[in-house]
Parts: sequence; C-alpha cells; structure tokens
Amino acid sequence: MSATTTLPAASGAARRTRPRTLSAFRGGPFTYGMLVILSAIFMVPLVFVVSIALASDSTVSTGQLTILPRDWQFSNFVEIFRTSLPVGRFMINSVIIAVTSAIGQVLSSSLVGYAFARLRAPGKKGLFLIVIATMMVPAQITMIPQFWIFSELGWVDTFLPLIVPQFFSNAFNIFLVRQFVTRIPYEMDEAASIDGLGFFGIYVRLILPMMSPILIAIAIFTLTAMWGDFMGPLIYINSEEKMPLALGVQYLTSTSQELQTPPWNLIMVGSIFLSLPMIVIYYFGQKYMYEMNLSAGSAGVK
Repeated sequence: MSATTTLPAASGAARRTRPRTLSAFRGGPFTYGMLVILSAIFMVPLVFVVSIALASDSTVSTGQLTILPRDWQFSNFVEIFRTSLPVGRFMINSVIIAVTSAIGQVLSSSLVGYAFARLRAPGKKGLFLIVIATMMVPAQITMIPQFWIFSELGWVDTFLPLIVPQFFSNAFNIFLVRQFVTRIPYEMDEAASIDGLGFFGIYVRLILPMMSPILIAIAIFTLTAMWGDFMGPLIYINSEEKMPLALGVQYLTSTSQELQTPPWNLIMVGSIFLSLPMIVIYYFGQKYMYEMNLSAGSAGVK
C-alpha cells in the first residue's frame, strides 16, 4: 500500500517541478530588456550603413551623414549598376566562386570525413592527427608557396586558385563530418553490408542522407567565407571583369581626382549587396546548423 501511494506523489512532484525548471530558461523582463538593449546597440552600425546607402550625393559630399536617413534615395540601388565598374559582373563572379566552392567542400568533406570515421586502415589515427594539426598553420605561411604553385600552373587571373583547393576540403570540415559520422551506430553499416552494399554504397545510400544537417552547415560556412573573401581575389585576380563583389566594392572607393570624396552612398549599397545574401542564407539555414548536433543520435534510434 505504501508503494502504491508513493508513486502518485512522486509523479505529482515531478509534474510540479518541471514547469519551474523550464521557467528558469525563459528569463524575466530584465533579461529580455537587456537583450533588446544589446540588440539595438549592435544594430546601430547596420542602420548607419543603410542610412548612408540612401543618402544623396550632396549629403555625402558635404559629410552631413546621420544615423537615420535624411533623404531616401532608393535610386542608389540602381545607380550602382551604372558606374564605370561592372558591378553586375562582380556579383555573378561571386556567385560562381561561392557556389562552386561550397559544392567542392561538401563533396570532399563528406568523403574524407566518412573515410576517417569508418575506414579501417593502418595509420589512420596518425594521419587524422596530421590533418587536424594543419589547423594550427597560419594561412599567411603558405600564401607565397601557393602563389608560386598556381603561377607555375598558369592559374593566375582565373577562378581556379579560389575554387580548386575547396575540392580538397579543410581540416575543420573533415573534423566536423568525422565526429558526426562516428555518432551513427556501426551496426547500421553491418546491416547494410549484409544486404549487399559495399563501402561506397553504404556512404551513398545510408550515411550521406543522414549527414544532410552537417553538410548544409558546411555549405553555409563555405558560402559565407567565399562570398566575402577579399584576400584571395586580391592576390590571384587581376582582370576587372573577373573580380568578385568583395574586391569590386573596394575599387568603388577609388576616385579619379585627388582629394575627391569617394561615393560612400554607392559603397554602402555595395556593402549591403555583399552582406544581405549571407544574412538570408543563414536565416533559412540556421535550423540545420542547430540540428547537426542532434541528428546522428536520432538517426541511430530510427
């Protein structure tokens, strides 16, 4: 009798405790107030960028810039395509470089990470440690050797030095995929091998669909990095028609006359074009970035 009377009491206590535990993570008015204030502070530079982008040429030339727009020159978003620089071509080049690089990173990272997680080979752990150790090598150290190699290959002033290395992945993405795949129960591979699937068949038909959250996250990381990459195009791209938007916006700051004020309103329009696509991509892809830490465990349960 005592046992039967204790269970409802315990379940009732747990039922009463759960709302109080969840409420601890909801925060109060003070927490939300601080978040609103901090968000407003962090939004000030972005608002200032939009204000300058909507400013007229006379406002820019006199330097009378304000946080909130004085005049609303939406024609600046059209005028930027009428400058002497091919801004439309800059955007197309950025799309080509960013999308192709993302495809290369997704393909190579998934293959190499899967091999490190599942392939049984002597020296695999040592090789994986060497790959991870490359993350500690600054990019500036390999910049000159890479330029010499690409120059000897005749790839300077082409997209190849920016795109081809992405098809060989990098240590960070390989580490992410490898850690993700190791969380998938190995019994699923054994069951698939009994059904007649080989190493590559298990990768394509079983593991690859489960890796979609981590691969989408890698694609977002790569798109963001390559869309805003400035140093790489600055080193390898010489022709104006091959420049991406990140490098083209910098060219907007150049003026034909000394001491002439750069067209800051058009420069800020270019900066918006440079930032807005990545904000949109992250907004629609953030759920996959949150799910990449949860999918592997749930996949094993299914």
